[in-house]
Amino acid sequence: MNIWSKMITALRGGVNEAGETIIDAQALRILDQEIRDASEELNKSRDGLASLIAQQKLAEERGSSLKADIKKNEGFIMAALEKKDDDLASQLATRVANFENSLETELESAKRFKEQAETLRNSIQTADHQIKQLKQQTETVKATEAVQRAQKVVAQRHNGSNSKLRTALDSLNRIEDNQKLASAKMSAAAEIAADSGETSLDQKLRDAGITGSSNADDVLARMKAKAKKK
Repeated sequence: MNIWSKMITALRGGVNEAGETIIDAQALRILDQEIRDASEELNKSRDGLASLIAQQKLAEERGSSLKADIKKNEGFIMAALEKKDDDLASQLATRVANFENSLETELESAKRFKEQAETLRNSIQTADHQIKQLKQQTETVKATEAVQRAQKVVAQRHNGSNSKLRTALDSLNRIEDNQKLASAKMSAAAEIAADSGETSLDQKLRDAGITGSSNADDVLARMKAKAKKK
């Protein structure tokens, strides 16, 4: 595979991923529309069922009418035969045969319409049950989605609060560290100033010929003076 084929494949993959992302983001809206579409199809199926039942009833009514015609014309045949009118009886028999053929057709049609209606009725009941279940599950999914959105908002706010709290604590720690450093600097400066003052005063005493230090001669003289007093 050359570089251009790989790039085209990568672009196609990116388009698919983008499409899936859009679908995922609109999943509930798509699901609602699919349920509405299924409900509309179910309503059309109900209309179709009503049409089949109506055609079944019409075929049955035509069959009932044909049965009445057959019975009536059979009576006419019997009357013609009693009068020895075979030609009329034959013509009436032909009519009855036509009625019976039509009756068979109507009964077959009524049977077919009934079977189709029963099959469609079962399908409608199954689809109606499935749609009701789907609607219930969808409501559950929507409720879960709402709860998760709320939890996400709370989590984001909590993370934001923690972040701000950490920032505030960091600022406080920096202030305390700076204060400690400043206090240490002031203490050091005071010590340095005190040391500098004592050193300066001792130097002035030495320059004036006045020293606070003692030597061996001074100690011996002081001890001799004490011995004479005793």
